[in-house]
Amino acid sequence: MKLLISLLILLLARSAQADWTSFRGNPQLTGVATTDLPKNLEPLWTLETGGIESTPAIADGTVYVGSLDKILYAIDLQTGTLKWKYEAADEIKSSPSVYQNTVYFGDELGTFHAVDAANGKKKWEFKTDAGIISSANFAGDRVVFGSYDNNLYCLSLKDGSLLWKLETAGYVHATPAIQNENAIVTGCDGKLHIVQLSDGKQVNSIDLGAYVAASPAISNGRVYVGTFGNEVMAVDLTKSKIAWHFEDATKKFPFYASAAVTSNLVVVGGRDKVLRALNPESGKILWEFPTKARIDSSPVIAGENVFFGNLAGELFALDMNAGKQIWKYDLGSAALGSPAVDDHKLVIGSKDGIVYCFGEKQKS
Repeated sequence: MKLLISLLILLLARSAQADWTSFRGNPQLTGVATTDLPKNLEPLWTLETGGIESTPAIADGTVYVGSLDKILYAIDLQTGTLKWKYEAADEIKSSPSVYQNTVYFGDELGTFHAVDAANGKKKWEFKTDAGIISSANFAGDRVVFGSYDNNLYCLSLKDGSLLWKLETAGYVHATPAIQNENAIVTGCDGKLHIVQLSDGKQVNSIDLGAYVAASPAISNGRVYVGTFGNEVMAVDLTKSKIAWHFEDATKKFPFYASAAVTSNLVVVGGRDKVLRALNPESGKILWEFPTKARIDSSPVIAGENVFFGNLAGELFALDMNAGKQIWKYDLGSAALGSPAVDDHKLVIGSKDGIVYCFGEKQKS
């Protein structure tokens, strides 16, 4: 009996670990899935909403996605059946995050919501002074997120009470990453802020030289992020300085999408319509993949492949090592949000409001 219980606990732990519970899949925002995807992805189901600009979250067999029609949708991952709907105060552009059986997200009126993941009932809400596009991240008993009122907020998970807030000199569009005891967030003030989770005290601030909308990805002691100054850069957290810059010599376009990062490469899409893989140590180009529209959809790495969309509605899978296309699907409308990956399935929303689930169809 003890052995059976241990096996069940192990299986449940593995299942929870495989979920895509937040915008970039984990607290460090690396955009790397813990499960791979089938070689030949096929559409399994679709569900229509009122317009999607954010990334779905997946937890315990349920897809959670926010829509421009003010609705948060809960959808069965296996069947595409709607489980419940929750109406917010305004458009939802914030990607939902799931933590301890609760869904957290913000809306364009500046309300941050905590919703029961099982039934869609409101637990609590918190008002900021401007719209919320930043997604939530978590540490222990607290949740952190940014607002267009220029503040980074930390709330109690129990009741949504304010624990602290840090004022910056610009919109906090990005999702904060969690590293050790700190929240790390990029801002539209052009700074990388390192903030103690315990009390909101700023430990350090590093000048990135330009407006930043992308969220930071943390790997091996470095932060990787693109800027509206047309650069991708690596910041060494130990030395508190920029380790390298990448800037295309001919194409002067900003980087809006967040990077996906492993120990071997940094993958980032640009508004110059190109997806690039860079060496994480040096910033040198490993490969480039041009598309026909700008790339605001942050790439996701699953297994040996990279998945991303663009504003032409093209959804791609590339070989991670060579940057060669291995699969493509036409969504018919812009992909502004990013893919979510769980249970060997990929879920993504389009600007015209369709939620797509791709995977391998079961043989009859």
